[in-house]
Amino acid sequence: MTALKTTLLALGLSSLSGLAMAAGNPLSVHVLNLENGIPTPGIEVTLEHQSKGQWQELSRGKTNEQGRITALYPEGKALAAGDYRVVFKTGDYYAGAKRDTFFPEIPVLFKVENTEQHYHIPLLLSPYGFSTYRGN
Repeated sequence: MTALKTTLLALGLSSLSGLAMAAGNPLSVHVLNLENGIPTPGIEVTLEHQSKGQWQELSRGKTNEQGRITALYPEGKALAAGDYRVVFKTGDYYAGAKRDTFFPEIPVLFKVENTEQHYHIPLLLSPYGFSTYRGN
């Protein structure tokens, strides 16, 4: 097998394993750099749930080399309906790259109504703008 075929097979298998992990966990995130179109590794992300008007942290993680956290929801805990917030700590990422950013944190609030579904929150990022949407 050629080196290219081996690399492509490894990438495909890693994508499949990421999808399999995401299928078992109700929440995943992905950060893509809009300046160069590549994934953004090393961004800290926290997940919070609103309870009685207060935000309570449930978990945290850092995006991997593919810019993903495939399992952000706490393992072994059932997904509950309600209001959630994912906070992308972009200021630390840009400071480490010795670059300025207008948004040191990007909070994304969302509502879980169907606890049987998978929720994916992609973030398209640049130093002075961002976009997000409900992914799958």
